[in-house]
Amino acid sequence: MRILFVTGNQNKVAEANGILSPLGFVVEQLLIGGEVPDLIEPQSDEIEEIAKFKLEQAVSLSMGTEFENEALLVEDSGLFIDSLSGFPGPFSSFVHETIGLSGILSLMSGETDRTAEFRAVAAVSLQGNMLTSTGICRGVISEKISGESGFGYDPIFIPKEANGRTCAQLPSHEKSAISHRGFALKGVSELLNLPSK
Repeated sequence: MRILFVTGNQNKVAEANGILSPLGFVVEQLLIGGEVPDLIEPQSDEIEEIAKFKLEQAVSLSMGTEFENEALLVEDSGLFIDSLSGFPGPFSSFVHETIGLSGILSLMSGETDRTAEFRAVAAVSLQGNMLTSTGICRGVISEKISGESGFGYDPIFIPKEANGRTCAQLPSHEKSAISHRGFALKGVSELLNLPSK
């Protein structure tokens, strides 16, 4: 089964394909007229609301195109730092672009409680139904930027299952097995595979 991922981030497409292809899905980037659809990012404190809103936009943009009967996937995620009251949370992309990893480490300077979690919501639209699944990966914020792989906040997030390594230091198969996005996408795959009533 083909799933069209509505994102401009090729890293996310590759990661989703790596997670879902062994489960019988092919993930491709949605391009309408050769372009990634331009979705409006709603202002909300809840990433699930953001994911649903973006998926509704994607569905309406696909109407009247060759993709209107395809499974569409939207994913929204964020880094939620406990000592910063969940910041940057739903604003993670904007914060990453403005203050970057070093800015987050500066905010955490001298902080003893470094616990945090990555949270992802995957939302899929198929034949008029919307399915959502949430994935969470608990861990801590590192003292310094470490690792070359991954993207986003991966170089400063140490999952509790990673033996002190950041997400950016993990091989992709190891990261996918414990990642927030991995859990959310696997949850969606299970919902898509449920037998029809």
